[in-house]
Amino acid sequence: MPIILPKRLPAYRTLKEENVFVMASKRAKQQDIRPLRIAIVNLMPTKEVTEAQLIRMLANSPIQVDLKLIHMDSHESKNTDSSHLEDFYVTFDEIRNKKYDGMIITGAPVETLPYEQVDYWPELVQIMEYSKKNVYSTLHICWGAQAGLYYHYGINKYNLDRKLFGVFPHRVNLPKSVLMRGIDEEFFVPHSRHTAVRKEDILAVEDLEILAESDEAGPHIIASKNRRRVFVQGHFEYDRETLKGEYDRDKAKGMEVQVPKNYYVDDDPTKDVVVRWRANASLFYTNWLNYCVYQDTPYNLRQINETVIGTSFSES
Repeated sequence: MPIILPKRLPAYRTLKEENVFVMASKRAKQQDIRPLRIAIVNLMPTKEVTEAQLIRMLANSPIQVDLKLIHMDSHESKNTDSSHLEDFYVTFDEIRNKKYDGMIITGAPVETLPYEQVDYWPELVQIMEYSKKNVYSTLHICWGAQAGLYYHYGINKYNLDRKLFGVFPHRVNLPKSVLMRGIDEEFFVPHSRHTAVRKEDILAVEDLEILAESDEAGPHIIASKNRRRVFVQGHFEYDRETLKGEYDRDKAKGMEVQVPKNYYVDDDPTKDVVVRWRANASLFYTNWLNYCVYQDTPYNLRQINETVIGTSFSES
């Protein structure tokens, strides 16, 4: 089944051209199916790019997904046209009395700031608290993952000596986890960040497990034991040109920037990009949608609350 999108959303046209299975809202209403309701809290400045990246990942599942895009009401977006936000986004106040099968909280270019100094931090705290009783499984990405680990478990982030930039090999720690089902024992993931969380801090929390990690990039996929909170430090969703765009942008600004590792042929930016993360990325998102959301979420969303834990259907 496809992702349900308004036809006017730019991502709809982009993904249709790529032959990604998306469906207009009008047609979806004619099908007698309850789609999964997924909310995306988009904290990225280039919102249209992030929309397309995440929708591309979610669209590979056979499950019908109805998306709701959310932006921060307490933050003025300078890189996205206000008309785009007005047409396709809602604020937290508009959904705070609703429930969702799943939620994705994206990264944001604010990682070097203390959390409390981020202008929309109080609003994001409200969303993360809301997710406890109103969302069945929440997927946090990059800075969103670090923010979620900090808010829910008190795990802090630390500045790296240099930016972690490139595509790094990872190993699966818990191959029997449903989130790791079918993923290669070694797989590659793009990273682009200045901060990290420490493995020992994660292992000190009984409720958390490190499902996959990297010698260079550290813990990558972290999850609560009931899989209702999932934290991913890398960027499975990145496009072929995303790291190149960051590298070219910073070079044009005259900044001292390293070549993204394991990204260009022979690590040479004059050569082509090597995409080596796409298949496992697609599988990871399909696993999350199927095993962490679809298999366990109540049919009646009003039954979602913090105490609905139980044994995972797919791991029993």
